[in-house]
Amino acid sequence: MSGERYSVFSLLRETLRGHSGWKPAWRKAVPQKTYDIVIVGGGGHGLATAYYLARRYGLTRIAVVEKGWIGGGNVGRNTTIVRSNYLLSGNIPFYEQSMKLWEGLEQDLNYNAMVSQRGVLNLLHNDAQRNAAIRRGNAMRLNGVDAELLDREAVRARLPFLDFGNARFPIQGGLLQRRGGTVRHDAVAWGYARAADRLGVDIIENCEVTGIRVHDGRVLGLETTRGFVGARKVGLACAGNSSRVAAMAGLRLPIESHVLQAFVSEGLKPFIDCVVTFGAGHFYVSQSDKGGLVFGGDIDGYNSYAQRGNLPVVEDVLESGIALMPRIGRVRLLRQWGGIMDMSMDGSPIIDRTSVAGLYLNAGWCYGGFKATPASGLCFAHLLARDEPHEVARAYRLDRFGMGAVIDEKGMGAQPNLH
Repeated sequence: MSGERYSVFSLLRETLRGHSGWKPAWRKAVPQKTYDIVIVGGGGHGLATAYYLARRYGLTRIAVVEKGWIGGGNVGRNTTIVRSNYLLSGNIPFYEQSMKLWEGLEQDLNYNAMVSQRGVLNLLHNDAQRNAAIRRGNAMRLNGVDAELLDREAVRARLPFLDFGNARFPIQGGLLQRRGGTVRHDAVAWGYARAADRLGVDIIENCEVTGIRVHDGRVLGLETTRGFVGARKVGLACAGNSSRVAAMAGLRLPIESHVLQAFVSEGLKPFIDCVVTFGAGHFYVSQSDKGGLVFGGDIDGYNSYAQRGNLPVVEDVLESGIALMPRIGRVRLLRQWGGIMDMSMDGSPIIDRTSVAGLYLNAGWCYGGFKATPASGLCFAHLLARDEPHEVARAYRLDRFGMGAVIDEKGMGAQPNLH
């Protein structure tokens, strides 16, 4: 295996060597003819799935195929926020499981993922939002999740730079989850890749899937740009490309693909010590360790598979940011990027078997993909290994849309662009 265990002793040793002895974090694996399980998609969910398959279920003949490079997809194209402040019973246990895994992730992976539980504060601007926050907070606390309702003065004491005098968007309080926060997105991809590799998983980069070979209703393997790869089971963890890859097996998914843009400003002195969301518009912001403001908002309003966005959404996001924090009006925008979101019909994910034997689906993450990474990997690994859903992901069935058992967290109905 390529990686060694990181410790203060290995760091001191390599310091004395001029850091000339570090080994690659993971091997550049060559595809084998066949595997027990192949995961399509080398993002956070795919790598986490492979890691937990090897770590918790003892499976070793596993491969992850990625069309580009590790960290080049959505796992490296987000605003790094993690939280479990959900309302519905189908979501709370899952995202709380993910939060608990985040809290022990660095020790588990032996990798510094820069987990920062700085808190997530959702601002409230009217009585209806306060009532909704009370309901959400009570649901969280009934499920063992931390939640605090702050009044206007408590928010002002913590974040005095917000625009409390804005008559159009008055700040009346906020719902705080102190255990929420941020995690370094690139480090999550690298940490899971390195840990999976150490357990024998083949991570195959620059290997695009061009077809799924199916015979008599059962998957046989994958056609790729690096040849045919046989597999007893195939798990799809392709985010915004889920529909395109599933179509290779004749499946039509209840998913739309949209671009979600994210932004970072020039570096500033520390002034935001938590994640803040604007209740009067879709805007969320935190401050990175380098000082840049990291923020985002709504998805672009049209279907796309491109990792870039358009100017109307840029304008909308920046308007919301300035309405909340007028003092950032003269701050320079440093860069932006886009990720392809797999928007499900009800805003909640899918972790389930498909109608093709041996083909499994992990998709429909909408805005919640990054924060779900550890639990998504654990639950998908459980499904692939045991052929039964994990207890915290039982609600994420593919057939719920036909049954009417939707998990509509935002109460928006069957409109993927609103979730």
